[in-house]
Amino acid sequence: MIVKMKKLTLLCTRFSQEKTLAALRDLGVVHLQHVQPPEGGDLEKAHDHFAHLQRALEVLPKHPHAAPSGKTPDETVEAVWNLIHRKQALTEQIETLDMEVRRYEPFGSFSPEAVRELAAKGISVKLYKAPAKVRLEIPADISMVELSRTRNTVCFALIGRGGITVDAEEVALLARSLAEMRKQLETLRAESERTDAEFHSYAGDHDAVAALAEEAMDSVRYLEARTGMGSAEEIVYLRGFFPCERESAVRHAAEAGGWAAMIYDIASEDNPPTLLRNPKWVSPIQAVFKIIGVTPGYHEVDISALFLIFFSIFFAMLVGDAGYGALFILLTAFGKLKFRKAPQEVFNLLLITGVCTVVWGILTGSYFGLSDIPAPLRQLRLGWLTGPGADKNLMLLCFLLGTVHLTIAHVWNTFRMINTWQALAQIGWIGSTWTMFFAARTLVLSAPFPLAMTWVLAFSIVLIVLFMNPVQKIKSEWFNYVILPLNIVSNFVDVVSYVRLFAVGAASFALANAFNQMAMDIGFSSFLGGLGASLILFIAHAGNIALSAMGVMVHGIRLNTLEFSGHIGVQWAGRKYNPFRKISEINA
Repeated sequence: MIVKMKKLTLLCTRFSQEKTLAALRDLGVVHLQHVQPPEGGDLEKAHDHFAHLQRALEVLPKHPHAAPSGKTPDETVEAVWNLIHRKQALTEQIETLDMEVRRYEPFGSFSPEAVRELAAKGISVKLYKAPAKVRLEIPADISMVELSRTRNTVCFALIGRGGITVDAEEVALLARSLAEMRKQLETLRAESERTDAEFHSYAGDHDAVAALAEEAMDSVRYLEARTGMGSAEEIVYLRGFFPCERESAVRHAAEAGGWAAMIYDIASEDNPPTLLRNPKWVSPIQAVFKIIGVTPGYHEVDISALFLIFFSIFFAMLVGDAGYGALFILLTAFGKLKFRKAPQEVFNLLLITGVCTVVWGILTGSYFGLSDIPAPLRQLRLGWLTGPGADKNLMLLCFLLGTVHLTIAHVWNTFRMINTWQALAQIGWIGSTWTMFFAARTLVLSAPFPLAMTWVLAFSIVLIVLFMNPVQKIKSEWFNYVILPLNIVSNFVDVVSYVRLFAVGAASFALANAFNQMAMDIGFSSFLGGLGASLILFIAHAGNIALSAMGVMVHGIRLNTLEFSGHIGVQWAGRKYNPFRKISEINA
């Protein structure tokens, strides 16, 4: 659920500003809303210092068991930055020299000094390259030596006395030989490897530098809070939001600090941050929210539980293979044991979706894309999903699942609006959604359309037209009536869009089955044949799992964040609750 918030305006004297901010940071419950844009020279310096430390931390390897270098964190950062500059300079030199080597390789290795000595004696040697198909006119007193030829280009040297001119691209003479450049290139690459080794010698200092970066970030946040405060003569003030259950703590801190604290209820025009607090079984879905970077608005609804339930179903149908699901479960179990200190939300989510995938794969008889499975496994299949007409049944199931999903959105809205006339409009949208289910069944699956649903649609449209806007907003919201036909059509498109669950799942099975057959055609009768077949199976199934994961990210998330969210009215316009406190307390 979305935790209820209170709005705070806090005033203190300019003399006690620093003390007030320190106490407020220790309290750690107020999400600040800056009165004015935070700015100033000290803040810019703090930002630059943090960026300086953060860059060093990004390139610093992290090995938990590596011994510290013995330097202070500041000395480590300075040493790392010296290495960064050295590595950058070496990389630029290597890239430039490598380009020169590749450019002059077609002309072979020769001594530029010898060419200059010949020039001093009146003998000119010039390098050229030209298109391979062009016929060159070389003067009779000039000797041409072809040095290399490719399909498109010929490289050659012209030797003669006096001036040499020819209709081709001249390549300037090198200052040193190709052999010397290759030797220098090897020296630079060796120096680059030594620099990388020096980077790794500071791996044991990673945590110390990370702590230093946290302190720098705390300084940035503190200065943002201070420069973002408003002022009036000797009074400074700030605004923010905090959870309702922490009101007593805020009031107690205000009394202890001598602050003037004005606390208000949230109004409709306010834009508080969103703090989600759900039961433990729902928390795994937070991993998805973090990956896609969305947060519901404070005045919206929290659909986390439904998101998790339907996302797990969509995941199972999109992946569609019990073998893959079992593999996910095994990898998740290994990850949970191996990385005990890592956030467990991702592992728990993979465990839930893995179990759902195994169940769906068993019901559809899909195991690593095999077309012929053992009899005991065949008996576990659901005939409606695997027998004659299974494809139509699966598409029907997708339409039904989508209709139920969207119906839940409008039922939820009905209860939210139960004391208003708009609740009747939501009932109208429920009727429209079920009409679109039968329309999809008719148009896609050639099933007869119930005549009664025509009357349901007509009655639903009447309810929507009459009650979708409050009476006082009919004039200002007139555009909603203009686009109503498009919204009805969009309702049909939303229902049909759930067929992607069948399409992606079927494609995944077909791809796995095709590669299985390819491997079987090669056979395992010989060592080389078995090796090739095994390699095909590994690459094919690894690629198929990757494509399935992409399908989940695209389609499984879309059906929740667009189709369902659009019907329930969630625009994901929120900002995450981020109270003013030290970074070390956030990470604790």
